[in-house]
Amino acid sequence: QVQLVESGGGLVQAGGSLRLSCAVSGIIFSVNDMGWFRQAPGKQRELVAVISSSDSTVYFDPAAGRFTIARDNAKNTVYLQMNSLKPEDTAVYYCQVLEYRSSTGWTNKYGYWGQGTQVTVSS
Repeated sequence: QVQLVESGGGLVQAGGSLRLSCAVSGIIFSVNDMGWFRQAPGKQRELVAVISSSDSTVYFDPAAGRFTIARDNAKNTVYLQMNSLKPEDTAVYYCQVLEYRSSTGWTNKYGYWGQGTQVTVSS
């Protein structure tokens, strides 16, 4: 059974940085694509960044130019470095095991969500 444990969130001032981590177990981590989602209060969950099993990366509008996704296969961990944080980045951040389908794009491969980690950016 896949387990995802996110950490590294907290309270930071606008312009600051945070590094999120996600420890993954229950799967062969190195062969899976991974991603970070976020969900702000009253909003839908959105995909922020993707890193493939071959280390290719994709960033979506909120993250482009400010966030960096990385993985360490030896530690079964995926990271999200977030710089130049803005109040609108305030959300619960979740990591996820992804699969890509041409009909649906990137989706949650196992239908399981961890507890997430809260990021709060003050103005």
